[in-house]
Amino acid sequence: MLDKTNVKTLDKVVVRFSGDSGDGMQLAGNIFTNVSAGLGNKVSTFPDYPAEVRAPQGSLSGVSGFQVSVGVDVHTPGDLCDVLIAMNPAALKQNIRFLKPGGVVIVDIDSFKEADLKKALFETLDPFKELDIKAQVVEVPVTSMTKAALADSGLDNKSILKCRNIFALGFVCWLFDRPLEGALRMLKGKFAKKPAIFEANAKVIEAGYNYGNNIHATVSTYRIETEEAVPGVYTDINGNTATAWGFIAASEKSGRPLFLGSYPITPATDILQELAKRKDLGVKAVQMEDEIAGVCSAIGASFAGHLAVTSTSGPGLALKSEGIG
Repeated sequence: MLDKTNVKTLDKVVVRFSGDSGDGMQLAGNIFTNVSAGLGNKVSTFPDYPAEVRAPQGSLSGVSGFQVSVGVDVHTPGDLCDVLIAMNPAALKQNIRFLKPGGVVIVDIDSFKEADLKKALFETLDPFKELDIKAQVVEVPVTSMTKAALADSGLDNKSILKCRNIFALGFVCWLFDRPLEGALRMLKGKFAKKPAIFEANAKVIEAGYNYGNNIHATVSTYRIETEEAVPGVYTDINGNTATAWGFIAASEKSGRPLFLGSYPITPATDILQELAKRKDLGVKAVQMEDEIAGVCSAIGASFAGHLAVTSTSGPGLALKSEGIG
């Protein structure tokens, strides 16, 4: 039904997936990213994890997000998004400031009941008016449509609700004219040992895509310019892996052996895990007993002539502050 909607052709588009920390926004964002890359788009992503210990469901402090910029000449994830997907009121409230004027907001309207609004500290029952949203709001019954699609699946209610993110992903794939084949391949790979879960997600993503085809909404859809695919080997790399490789390159160029002393903490743990694999390149990666030991071991290694590194995020930096000082 793209001919019945307002089609915008852009060089690049920024999409922000947001929801509760258990809503699977990272998975939906990663799949959309990889599907777009497979179509010839350049991509840049920014996963946005809550810094707190798992917050109460539906609360403002528990919102998780994933932003991706896709198109041509893409170098950053972008500051503001063209499309915001909000799976609950807290996600809408925390992320509406990142939406461009005239953009599109897609909400799971089933999650905007009075109790949900109270959890997100809304003062009225009209969150869109309260936030003074100047955008196209698309109210999609994600939860109820997901339940309907999986009514005969044999899955329990908790498992069915875990598929809501994939319904939203299907709708977004329709919005950007992305074919589902690539997404289905990724889902099949992820749930290779859980065929029932794959079948459920495959049914749900198609339901989301078909819902977009059938709603006849006056919502802008997007066609994104692509670059001609050049034969070669392509790598999907995240920031932590790139950081680890950068340390190794700096070690090689400086002629000093690389030492990492660190303590696991999401999302910085990936740096420790990546460097632990690189003994063949002379990397010494040591998991210490706490954050203070991590920074102190790095200081000691630097005195011994190493290119010494420690890694952390959020509250871990506060724990390292004495050693850093």
